[in-house]
Amino acid sequence: MPELPEVETVRRGLERQVVGFHVARVEVLRARAIAAPPLPELFCSALEGCTVTAWHRRGKYLMAELQRDGQGAGHWGVHLRMTGQFLWMANPSEPCRHTRVRFWNPAGQELRFVDTRSFGEMWWVPPDQPLEAVITGLRRLGPEPFSDAFNPTHLRQRLQASNRPIKTALLDQALVAGVGNIYADEALFMARISPHTPCRRLKPKQLQALHAALVEVLTTSIGAGGTTFSDFRDLTGTNGNYGNAAWVYRRGGQPCRVCGTPLRRDKLAGRSSHWCPTCQAG
Repeated sequence: MPELPEVETVRRGLERQVVGFHVARVEVLRARAIAAPPLPELFCSALEGCTVTAWHRRGKYLMAELQRDGQGAGHWGVHLRMTGQFLWMANPSEPCRHTRVRFWNPAGQELRFVDTRSFGEMWWVPPDQPLEAVITGLRRLGPEPFSDAFNPTHLRQRLQASNRPIKTALLDQALVAGVGNIYADEALFMARISPHTPCRRLKPKQLQALHAALVEVLTTSIGAGGTTFSDFRDLTGTNGNYGNAAWVYRRGGQPCRVCGTPLRRDKLAGRSSHWCPTCQAG
């Protein structure tokens, strides 16, 4: 599933390409891609005639601000889930069989939503409703990792009474928004913390190191356009470059880039964890 760096990469691409995009026509090819309103026809009519004025990200969610005739027309929300991706089609072309939703401007240029696994979702939020009232998943999100609210004190307060392994806790979007399997593994390696460590046993210096590592690895990956792993693509169909520099993720059995010890791949809460038993022994 795309994590914060991949979603932020998509947001920046949409900001460059689609701000100012006037939605002349919408076609929904798979009804389950539309989470709200309840009928795809209502989603189409809500967006047609609107202009996209800005794109925002919250955790792994994308939200576009809409205007119609100079007035606010609500928001268009998107979650890519596992395999959703936007493609910008400057010239007409036949859609592939995984195309779920298509958006055209008056010039015939198309923004196409393609989703192999069909778990991606879209919402239209009316202008008189808060985003969380319609996109209910937003209610459960913790602070953004680049915000002032996310700091070592926040980690200590949320983790000091928990016996969960720290890797499991990092995947909880209520702790920090946008972090998933890839960057949890990478940050734990950078902070020299075993993924199996119970949260309550983490010392203040470890929490400081973990906070700094999360911010660093997410910043680095955004700069690389996300990771090469999974099915992630940006608007041009290109995947990211961070995976080539990954410290541990998907490198189980290979030598650690720091000490040479073979990296381990374990299961924690049903998810793979990649780590170095030497560098992360403490």
